Amino acid sequence: MQCQIDNSRSQISPSVSLAQALNRVLGWSIRLTAFCLLVADGLGSMRAADGDPFTLQDRPSLTGRWDLQVRDGDAVYPSWLEVEQSGYRTLVGSYVGQFGSARPIGEIKLDRKTGVFRFVVPPQWEHRTNPIVFEGRIEGDVLRGDTTNDQGGTIHWDGRRAPTLERGQSPRWGQPIELFNGRDLTGWKARHTEVPHGWQVREGLLVNVTPGNDLMTERRFHDFKLHVEFRYPEKSNSGIYLRGRYEVQIEDNFGFAVDSHYIGGVYGFLTPRVNAAKHPGEWQTLDITLVGRIITVVLNGEPIIERQAIPGITGGALDSDEGEPGPLLVQGDHGQVEFRKLTLVPGD
Repeated sequence: MQCQIDNSRSQISPSVSLAQALNRVLGWSIRLTAFCLLVADGLGSMRAADGDPFTLQDRPSLTGRWDLQVRDGDAVYPSWLEVEQSGYRTLVGSYVGQFGSARPIGEIKLDRKTGVFRFVVPPQWEHRTNPIVFEGRIEGDVLRGDTTNDQGGTIHWDGRRAPTLERGQSPRWGQPIELFNGRDLTGWKARHTEVPHGWQVREGLLVNVTPGNDLMTERRFHDFKLHVEFRYPEKSNSGIYLRGRYEVQIEDNFGFAVDSHYIGGVYGFLTPRVNAAKHPGEWQTLDITLVGRIITVVLNGEPIIERQAIPGITGGALDSDEGEPGPLLVQGDHGQVEFRKLTLVPGD
């Protein structure tokens, strides 16, 4: 861009002194030069934003956390996605599928003009060896897209922004509820009605005699305090899903280094600060407080997770409707486990 000074505007009136005339011409020149510099700087910034890879770009509306729902024929299952901007413009993230734990997304490709995006994650517990490709479009506060199932067929998914679950005040705690009465399965039901379950009550204990199906409460809850007394045999594996969405792991990990996938961890997300597990065959306790997304976990009297936020649903969740109440679900498709006490104090 070129700027020129119009000399016709600098004609000097006979009644104006030479000094005044020089000041006036100088003032016009300075103002015009400043204007030209501002315009040139603006155009330069536009060119930098368009082509300079080292110019920081604004975060796109795709960033944030999303609760997904995947439709595979007649089956519907929940998933979860988080997108973050890393550095100047690169988008990275994390994904939770139907099973397993959160897996990282190395890069999410986004056309910032059209809102079309694409990312690839490696297989985890899926029955496939090829990468899983997700393609979608952002439409306001809704995501829509496609991927493929294990058989290579195209399946569709959509997503909504995950709620913050922030609470304006601390809950008022109600009266304790004994979820297990020590006699029968009143108040409980199998997760999959078409699959047999091996849950029985023996000598006052709730026992997963034959693993194969999860068990969940008929009642649904928002915020609560939960006290659990349990034991398991060697190498067993189970878990408790809070609101049916966030798994706190129960597994024989005595003596292991801490890991989010091991006992007391929020599966794949939150790692205990210490491993407070006892030997298999011993009675153990879990005390869990969940308010919104904020969780505290105490294992065998030792605080291991203290007031941390759960980012999103864990693999195997019932649904991705994070703003809604949900049941307490005990995982029963992995290993044997016994419970002698399950007490919940609801908050409102």
